[in-house]
Amino acid sequence: MKYIYFILFINIQIFSISQSYVNHFNTVEPDVSFENIHVKKLFSDSNSTTFAIWVKQKVKMHKHLSHVENIYVTEGSGNFYLGDSTFLIKSGDLIVVPKNSWHGVDVNSENPLKVLSIQSPEFIGNDRVFKEE
Repeated sequence: MKYIYFILFINIQIFSISQSYVNHFNTVEPDVSFENIHVKKLFSDSNSTTFAIWVKQKVKMHKHLSHVENIYVTEGSGNFYLGDSTFLIKSGDLIVVPKNSWHGVDVNSENPLKVLSIQSPEFIGNDRVFKEE
């Protein structure tokens, strides 16, 4: 009987932990007004970090020395630069940015670009390098 209670307790714990990360992304909004870029961390552990990012104008060319970044566009549109290529992006597009790859975006929609960005491993912020213009 002890084992049944133990297993039940563990399952309740796992279920409650997994529920704390469930959200409807279309309801995620910026916490503050912003001029160009707003980043909201949604989740992070040693394996990855998940962000909601809004961009009104542009993100300068940069790279992540040790991160892969997966970007899913949910609102807006723009020109996405990845290496030497340019892609017209819009809602529903997925971009995979390999580590150490130059990338940036110019927004061409009236509404801000809203993306779900997942970086792996965990993003601490010390491997982002901006390209000199």
